[in-house]
Amino acid sequence: MKEVLIHADKLSKHFGDFIAVDAISFDVYKGEIFGFLGANGAGKTTAMRMLCGLSTPTSGIATVAGWDVSSHPEDIKKSIGYMSQKFSLYEDLTVIENIRFYAGIYGLSDKVIKEKSAAVLEQLGLVKEAKTLVASLPLGWKQKLSLSVALFHEPKIVFLDEPTGGVDPVTRKQFWDMIYEAAERGITVFVTTHYLDEAEYCNRISIMVDGKIEALDSPAGLRKTYSAKNMDEVFYQLARKAKRQAD
Repeated sequence: MKEVLIHADKLSKHFGDFIAVDAISFDVYKGEIFGFLGANGAGKTTAMRMLCGLSTPTSGIATVAGWDVSSHPEDIKKSIGYMSQKFSLYEDLTVIENIRFYAGIYGLSDKVIKEKSAAVLEQLGLVKEAKTLVASLPLGWKQKLSLSVALFHEPKIVFLDEPTGGVDPVTRKQFWDMIYEAAERGITVFVTTHYLDEAEYCNRISIMVDGKIEALDSPAGLRKTYSAKNMDEVFYQLARKAKRQAD
């Protein structure tokens, strides 16, 4: 039986009369790459914030890594990795200073930090750039470094919010290789993306429209259900039903 690491049951978020997330329900399993898609205004960012312990639900239930999002948000934050769509490392620190800083926040020992830092630098090909300011790195290297930092403490789950925005196709491929490697280690990957070809890389995909999950299946299952050649066609069929425009 698959281990459930994210569970949502009628999870909702209201802002006054506006229902940003409308009673969504789904499970995400250990080691799964779960795509969370939706047009601007669909509610996916609000939903992700609740799952990360950054926003309290209005109603419904959700657990992440066994912790309830309403009552144990701080425990959730300790159990996950997170990479925002905007580059989140400190550009006025060097590569190695960023790695050590975030590793320290995660509570790792000096010995572990030293050993893993060397391994990360080697994996990324940044050994010679260890003392280079992050601000001077190309965007693709910044994004891969940011992912490595989010995974540094081997979290049960990593949340990636449009992680490949603005990078070239080669770097995007390398980035997804890193995601697959994380999933093979048993890390659950929860990812949002606007690149529909990347949706094909996920084990399963949910598509939100106007605060609700309108579809949830494997890429192949969705293509079959909607008689579509690719995920672009699936997404278009669902997104064109949307009535609201802003998230």
